[in-house]
Amino acid sequence: MMSKRKVLAIDDDIALTELLALLLGTHGFEVRAATSGEEGLRLVREWQPDVVLLDLMMPGMDGWEVCTRIRAFSQVPIIVLSALDSPGFVARALDSGADDYLTKPVPSNLLVAHINKLLRRAAPPQETRASVAVPPLSS
Repeated sequence: MMSKRKVLAIDDDIALTELLALLLGTHGFEVRAATSGEEGLRLVREWQPDVVLLDLMMPGMDGWEVCTRIRAFSQVPIIVLSALDSPGFVARALDSGADDYLTKPVPSNLLVAHINKLLRRAAPPQETRASVAVPPLSS
């Protein structure tokens, strides 16, 4: 049996993270929430989610800083979920290491489709560690 894919939501809006947990849970995801950048970084290290949903506007450490810090130690797919829809903010988030950017509010089917897209592209950890013997080319 395949284990549930793990999604970490980092957003200071507790109502939103609870809604994401409920919504994504109905699609078979296991969801945890962090309400600060510091807590989010700790959970990325300890829980090792398959995908991170990240808000930009948070008190203390903002989402751009969280994204940059995650990229210093992990290649986990990051989707920014933000109410900010300025092209400059989108570019800054992508330059900080985000893989995708969606503007809130996001229709649930669209969010799930974007999560699934990134999961298909991300190699499972066990595959990246396995060594594969490649036979030599014959001349």
